[in-house]
Amino acid sequence: MVNYKVEHDRPGCIGCGACAALAPEFWEMDADGKSDLKNCQKKEENNEIVLESLDIEEKDFEKHKEAASACPVNVIHIIEKETGKKII
Repeated sequence: MVNYKVEHDRPGCIGCGACAALAPEFWEMDADGKSDLKNCQKKEENNEIVLESLDIEEKDFEKHKEAASACPVNVIHIIEKETGKKII
């Protein structure tokens, strides 16, 4: 069951790679030096990806929480789908 949504504010990413190092099954580094959330929906404005989002299940929560917590610029967020509450 999908319980959470991960959102990545891609323009704010500085490309430190912590998310890809901690959760390579969900995150990867792009050629432009920024991280990408794998298999996600992408929102674009002016031909630039401004937001990546992915619905996740409870079993994947901890890995995404680790990645979000390690992000030095706080551009990875986890939102509880039922309430809309931002967890991180």
